[in-house]
Amino acid sequence: MPDIEKLFDKAVGEIERILTTKTAVGEPIEVAGNTIIPLVNVGFGFGVGEGQGTDPKKGSDHHGGGTGGGGGVKPVALLIVNGDDVRVEPIKSTAATMIETVAKTIGKVKAEKNKKTDD
Repeated sequence: MPDIEKLFDKAVGEIERILTTKTAVGEPIEVAGNTIIPLVNVGFGFGVGEGQGTDPKKGSDHHGGGTGGGGGVKPVALLIVNGDDVRVEPIKSTAATMIETVAKTIGKVKAEKNKKTDD
């Protein structure tokens, strides 16, 4: 049983190391006087197991154990800060729509900056 506890502790330790606020909130990006902050959804799962048994034909004990896990990160929105104005632009789930959303957002930000410059 101590082996499975070590595996579990190691898995939990790695998850704690990976999951920080920087995982869900990306590094701010400056574009045309605006700060764009990516927001993501983080998901993960893992399992730990161990077993033992006796083979009656051979009269010997057998032990086994293992761990497994997986996870993912999915962009969900952009937080856009311009002075006192803050807004959230949602991102669709596919890569193509995400790129389109980012491009449209940057276009809106630049248009707003140009409009303020013209005024």
